Amino acid sequence: MAWDVISQEKVVTNKDLEKMVDTTDEWIVERSGIRERHVAAPEQATSDLAFIAANNALKDAGITADQLDLIIVATESPDTKFPSTACILQDKLGATHAAAFDLAAGCTGFVYSSIVASQMIATGLYKYVLVVGAEALSRILNWKDRNTCILFGDGAGAAVMGPVEDGYGIISVDMGAEGSGGKYLDMPAGGSRRPASHETVDNMEHFIHMNGKEVFKFAIKVMGRSASKVIAKAGLKNEDIDLLIPHQGQYQNHRLCS
Repeated sequence: MAWDVISQEKVVTNKDLEKMVDTTDEWIVERSGIRERHVAAPEQATSDLAFIAANNALKDAGITADQLDLIIVATESPDTKFPSTACILQDKLGATHAAAFDLAAGCTGFVYSSIVASQMIATGLYKYVLVVGAEALSRILNWKDRNTCILFGDGAGAAVMGPVEDGYGIISVDMGAEGSGGKYLDMPAGGSRRPASHETVDNMEHFIHMNGKEVFKFAIKVMGRSASKVIAKAGLKNEDIDLLIPHQGQYQNHRLCS
């Protein structure tokens, strides 16, 4: 496991995982395409990763933190239950004029957050919104569970959204949810249903649990359906689309379960 001198993050290779769980580099690469994943340093929390990404986004956008009207952080691994990671990030950035909240929607968190931000901008409520997707999932991974530990890592990405001329920006969206499938990818304990206790800790219920086969079946079904809807909403046809970028996890789960 190598540490990056600049960011103090750890790079966990497939060879490293061979020493931890029953797997091989060849097995992981064939089924996921992953050769290494980044893990935050022990002293780094999700807000620290978000801070780095946010500063880079602000620099690229050519605006300062005090020009932000709103900060949305999409995360399932917040620093704390409360205050929100977005509020912690607001303080770190010095974005004193910005409202801030977290949005928990798992893999779709950044998409959900971008849609929320775009609508607030479109209505004229806000001008500049910082959207950050940030995770420190290594903190809630069971490193003895090869179904999950080979897939997840830590990182952050950010975008500054603002008003644009007609014909630019987000053309159409499609949102959805299927709560009945929640049991296939969850962290069973730590909420009001199963508060933290010696029993939940001993049972490893504070780690990510995933049924890859069921997650894949759901994902592949809804991706095509949602893509068709959003193309139609935009007034386009399938042949008008030049590039489709799916969520990588759908490919990964397919290969892991095949």
